[in-house]
Amino acid sequence: MDMLLLGKIGWGAIPKEPIVIVTAIMIALGGLALVAGLTYFKKWGYLWREWATSVDHKKIGIMYLLVSVIMLLRGFADAFMMRLQLFLASNGSAGYLHPDHYDQIFTAHGVIMIFFVAMGLVVGFMNVIVPLQIGARDVAFPLLNQFSFWLFAGSAGLIMVSLVLGEFAATGWLAYPPLSGIQYSPGVGVDYWIWALQISGLGTLLTGVNFLVTIIKMRTPGMKLMDMPIFTWTALCTCTLIVATFPVLTATVAMLTLDRYFDFHFFTNELGGSPMLYVNLIWTWGHPEVYILILPAFGIYSEIVPTFSRKALFGYKTMVYATVAIAVLSLIVWLHHFFTMGAGANVNAFFGIMTMIIAIPTGVKIFSWLFTMYKGRITFTTPMLWTLGFLVTFGIGGLTGVLMAVPPADFLVHNSLFLIAHFHNVIIGGVVFGMLGGITYWWPKMFGWKLNEAWGKASFWLWFFGFYFAFMPLYILGFMGMTRRLNTYDNPEWTPYLAIAMVGAVLVALGILCFIIQIAVSFLQRKNNIDYTGDAWDGRTFEWATSSPAPFYNFAYLPDGEHIDRFWLDKENGVAYTKPTKYEDIHMPTNRIAGFVMAILITVLGFGLIWHIWWLAILSFVATIITLINASNTKKLDYYVPAAEVERIENERFAILEKHLKKD
Repeated sequence: MDMLLLGKIGWGAIPKEPIVIVTAIMIALGGLALVAGLTYFKKWGYLWREWATSVDHKKIGIMYLLVSVIMLLRGFADAFMMRLQLFLASNGSAGYLHPDHYDQIFTAHGVIMIFFVAMGLVVGFMNVIVPLQIGARDVAFPLLNQFSFWLFAGSAGLIMVSLVLGEFAATGWLAYPPLSGIQYSPGVGVDYWIWALQISGLGTLLTGVNFLVTIIKMRTPGMKLMDMPIFTWTALCTCTLIVATFPVLTATVAMLTLDRYFDFHFFTNELGGSPMLYVNLIWTWGHPEVYILILPAFGIYSEIVPTFSRKALFGYKTMVYATVAIAVLSLIVWLHHFFTMGAGANVNAFFGIMTMIIAIPTGVKIFSWLFTMYKGRITFTTPMLWTLGFLVTFGIGGLTGVLMAVPPADFLVHNSLFLIAHFHNVIIGGVVFGMLGGITYWWPKMFGWKLNEAWGKASFWLWFFGFYFAFMPLYILGFMGMTRRLNTYDNPEWTPYLAIAMVGAVLVALGILCFIIQIAVSFLQRKNNIDYTGDAWDGRTFEWATSSPAPFYNFAYLPDGEHIDRFWLDKENGVAYTKPTKYEDIHMPTNRIAGFVMAILITVLGFGLIWHIWWLAILSFVATIITLINASNTKKLDYYVPAAEVERIENERFAILEKHLKKD
């Protein structure tokens, strides 16, 4: 009877590791405190009306960023535990982590950082900024956007549940078979991995479709493709890659699911299967995924550099062509991830050359940012520091990538810590630095007040030096023969370098702490840092043409997009804040519950499939279909904001603006 009701859940599903138990207790206490606080301040209704059921792209983007920052804390905690384990496990010592627990941690770290931190931050910024940059009032499909976010949040929840119920995969973040097959991983860890990725991947794919349509069809009148800001261009290329590659991930993981659940043999060595088929398919998605993450970061740097150099971006068209070139070339470099697998000299040579070539448009971008700064009036704000840190750090990571693009050199360092150092060099130095710079840069656009500069700069310098202490020693260890995924070692020559790496992890932890303090201090000081004018950083693109934060309709009237720097030129001529003579009714979508409900039901479906609770899986699947049918049959709930209401809101904005301009 218990098997029928609870599937595979039993007392054995509760982890026995003391670290996990303490963590679970802390999470439970934190959750209870949060619930008590929300109840005491009577905020449940507000959260439901304003956030859970919202289809406003700005609020959805902020929720993406919030979930991603929470997952960053979890993902970094995993990284810190790994560094501490290797610091303590010298000379054959066992350290403090059980080997199986260590394997779960490094798998969870990779999955969380790629899918639930980097991807969440990328999609969050696309949500907040892209409609504002193209002069749109929302995305093409607001309800679909809501659904995508809650799929992302639900799948992140599944990852967190695996911490306290069952286990997570101990296979590495890409779950290579045969290790991820049912024979070698009979527990639920790989199933958590499968359904977390399938659910979040569905949300990401739908987001890609949504923003492709939004950018192509909803640009403000007069804005041609070559008038779009670079961040929007990078979002367009990112969404193209998402639509092209995420179905490959979905199909690959689906085939692994069939292998595990129904004894298919797609990825086994017997009965016609091939593990190398999985490796090819997963990297056909996996390498474009790297550029799905880095291209929007490039777009953020392309907004920050002109703003704080007081110059137009150097080589706009060249930057666009370089972005498109990177997106295309990213699709034909995947095999460099397994040069050592015996594909042959000709195949290795082709993919090695393609990997080197993709460095050319990336180099073009770096020189464009440098030439933009050349003879500019540079202001060393926190976003600019993140950008300068990126230029140095990413440059080093790119050079090591070109080195590994040479197959004989790759044979030397493959599967070593040199590879780990390179990967983190480009992902932390490129993506994470870009996202943290973007948070600071666009924070006033999202909330109406700036972040504290002193704490922001402290966070940057701790991150910057912490990164170099944490990962530069890994290059040396890679050359010394230390492979990745080790949980203990007996070579005393490695110990000093791992101790330095531990110091770096501590510095990064302090950098994250400063980031949290920065937000807290800024919140307390927000009344002194309010900037409703949209002029917070004197940005050049259309998102600064409206108030900060932008009203729910974004623009009282759609801006003229005939020139890439039109807003900047208008501002220079003193006409950027001209009050319109006439207002019109504005068509807006209303809040819905269907996306939220369907995403929660699909998350429950995933949980039921993980634990083989078949009645729960069937029930949630049927409920999802019913909700979908009901949502599609519902009459449109869109509404019009009356012109009088728009005028009232805009008059308040202009009153604050005039007061601000007089003060200046």
